[in-house]
Amino acid sequence: MKTLRWTSQDMEILPDDSKQYEIIDGELYVSKQPHLHHQLVCTRIWELLQVWSRQTKSGIAVHEPGVIFDADDDVVPDVVWISKKRYALACQPDGKLHSAPELMVEILSPGTLNERRDREFKLWLYSRRGVLEYWIINWIEQRLDLYRREEAELKLHSTLYKTDTLKSPHLPGFTCQVSQFFDDIDDIISIEPKH
Repeated sequence: MKTLRWTSQDMEILPDDSKQYEIIDGELYVSKQPHLHHQLVCTRIWELLQVWSRQTKSGIAVHEPGVIFDADDDVVPDVVWISKKRYALACQPDGKLHSAPELMVEILSPGTLNERRDREFKLWLYSRRGVLEYWIINWIEQRLDLYRREEAELKLHSTLYKTDTLKSPHLPGFTCQVSQFFDDIDDIISIEPKH
């Protein structure tokens, strides 16, 4: 019996709805619309990286880009940062990236399957495809698990909390307090209606 393997071409037949479809090693993953706080963190990370990128002119930050590593590895990370050098090789006429950015960022969505996808399957994929750094952000616990490439694979380098400062050898000159990722959540919680 042949097992179905999804490909990028199969994505064309999927409905254009509010769900996000990704393929990792031929398996289809479907995500619902994320929580507003998830989106606030995505936007804040993109903003911090993009401001630094404009100042240094070293690359670009992109929110939810299509990244097609292969026909059966087609993902939509929450945020990526890619240098100009890698971008020149990665961006294809379809407007998608076809090789690894330096940095991939995923903000965890609640649920066991969502967490396994980001912590296991995407970690394996990004490691195999040459990503230099991978941030997994838990917006509920307000922490960052930072993976860096060591000996040809992504390994957990550190876990950072709100009071910690984030720096990276792959983002020269970029620095921020981890708390800055969550400023918008903290602001909006103070005005949300109590149910």
